[in-house]
Amino acid sequence: MMDLDADDIFRDDDDDIQNQLSLENETSKEYVVYLVDASPKMFTTTSPSEEEGKMDETHFHIAISCISHSLKSQIINRSYDEIAICFYNTREKKNIQDLNGVFVFNVAEREFLDRPNARLIKEFDSIEDTFSNNIGSKQGIVSATRENSLYNAIWVAQALLRKGSAKTVDKRMLLFTNEDDPFGSMNWAIKSDMTRTTLQRAKDARDLGISMELLPLSCADEVFNVSQFYADLIGLEGDDLVDFMPSAGNKLEDMKDQLRKRMFAKRIVKRIKFTIANGISIDLNSYALIRPTVPGAITWLDSVTNRPLKSERTFICADTGALVEESSRRFHPYKNQNITFSVKELIEIKRVSTGHLHLLGFKPLNCLRDYHNLKPSTFLYPSYEGMDGSECIFVALHRSMIQLNRFALAFYGSSTRPQLVALVAQDEVIQSGGQIEPPGMHMIYLPYSDDIRRIEERFSDSSGMVPKASDDQIKKAADLIKRIDLKDFSVCQFANPALQRHYAVLQALALEEDEIPEMKDETLPDEEGLARPGVVRAIEEFKTSIYGGNYDEESEQPTGKPSETTRKRKAIAEFATKECENYEWGDLADTGKLKDLTVVELKYYLAAHDLPVSGKKEALISRILTHMGK
Repeated sequence: MMDLDADDIFRDDDDDIQNQLSLENETSKEYVVYLVDASPKMFTTTSPSEEEGKMDETHFHIAISCISHSLKSQIINRSYDEIAICFYNTREKKNIQDLNGVFVFNVAEREFLDRPNARLIKEFDSIEDTFSNNIGSKQGIVSATRENSLYNAIWVAQALLRKGSAKTVDKRMLLFTNEDDPFGSMNWAIKSDMTRTTLQRAKDARDLGISMELLPLSCADEVFNVSQFYADLIGLEGDDLVDFMPSAGNKLEDMKDQLRKRMFAKRIVKRIKFTIANGISIDLNSYALIRPTVPGAITWLDSVTNRPLKSERTFICADTGALVEESSRRFHPYKNQNITFSVKELIEIKRVSTGHLHLLGFKPLNCLRDYHNLKPSTFLYPSYEGMDGSECIFVALHRSMIQLNRFALAFYGSSTRPQLVALVAQDEVIQSGGQIEPPGMHMIYLPYSDDIRRIEERFSDSSGMVPKASDDQIKKAADLIKRIDLKDFSVCQFANPALQRHYAVLQALALEEDEIPEMKDETLPDEEGLARPGVVRAIEEFKTSIYGGNYDEESEQPTGKPSETTRKRKAIAEFATKECENYEWGDLADTGKLKDLTVVELKYYLAAHDLPVSGKKEALISRILTHMGK
């Protein structure tokens, strides 16, 4: 029998942030083929630069820098997505079908459509220096020979995207060009024929579930006319065409942001079955609106070959040293005896919910409090796949909840963390012809009773009384908040400086860059803004209203009595500090033997240094190494 770590075996899966983020399944994977026009027109310079000393850029350079920027972001955010880079209107050819005018850029030991790696990004960054010699630019659409490199490029991209099913993978083509009419110089008959065949090839690709997107490159004095040809190629019509036209004239320096926004499409986190009543169920798609970003899990590599290691677990008898099979039973010591469990019994103990969403009833919206929101909500929208009528039932329920000003109370959770949730309907918001907020429901995770702490217990004095702020103190606090309030604040405005530094170091190591880019910490206080006379006055008035005019901050000592929870945490930290002294952590880290320690032993170090102790073993080791600066 095997001993159990109670903290680990009975720990809620949802307490591990890595487990939460692993909810994404294969439906969120994406295959992208970049189609870059390499015709001579792409190498002409754009409008003269207004900045002194800055060289004029070509449209080809804009496309290359956009793709390079996106690959570096993708390898961090969506490293398991697969991409291919295809140039058309080229002198040389390199593709599966051996078609003229199409060159698929790649590096050794990598398939044409594969995950991006450091070598691909590094060589792609320098492709402009070698492009004319190794690939070359050539007008690939010739009326005399009926050669059509755009048709060939779409055919090559479609062949590359045959990999994987359209039901489980999002497939896309992203096309960069500055030529809005590729067949404009031909006579009417040839132009009509080549236009027809090219549009048919694009339609065949869309029918296979491949979406096509255009990123037009315009000059300052010449706006890209999407209606000329490409509206039909990518399937734009009606309002979509009207909305797309203004974006065609955007400035060249906005292209990176445009591509980055298109690459980060909303993706399904999980499909949920919503049981309403009397056997009526509908399928919903869930979307994560916001969630914390953490460094990726560490990967153990062989010190010689630098290849990923595969871990295997073997059980050895302590008495004889012989190999033994894994025990089918577990035990946990309790009151001087071992309580045994089978693996099946452990699974059944932990399974207290099916993971489906069950409607319990409805309550007025004013019953929902702000502090009931435990973590970022999940957005729900009806699934177009699965059960028939899901959308109609969802729309009827959604409209009724908005009209009656009610929210739905439901039972939901994983097999280890069932909980009550509130479903709050959100109506569609449209401004200036564009959708600001989509219709749907927010699933708000409601707290357990012990998740709500009474602040009176923490801040009460010896007589049990809790000090209350006076009206003047409240007014001074409101004035201070008004002075330092951030207008139109969004958490997306500030990048995590630790993560930015982490990824900058990784990028410099992977691409063998000489310097690590300096990262700006946008979370630091605005010292200039806090030094404004109005802010300083508001701070001093608030401080005086609370502590009085003779307050000495340095001599002030905390008077609040420690709570039971505080005492327990202090005792745990003291015990962990004592146990931590029994290990040579520096030597263990240098020799790579941290992985030989148990989870409990690793937590001694974390608790002793006031670090988070949640997560899997790999996350704990990574946290220790980061803290030690190794």
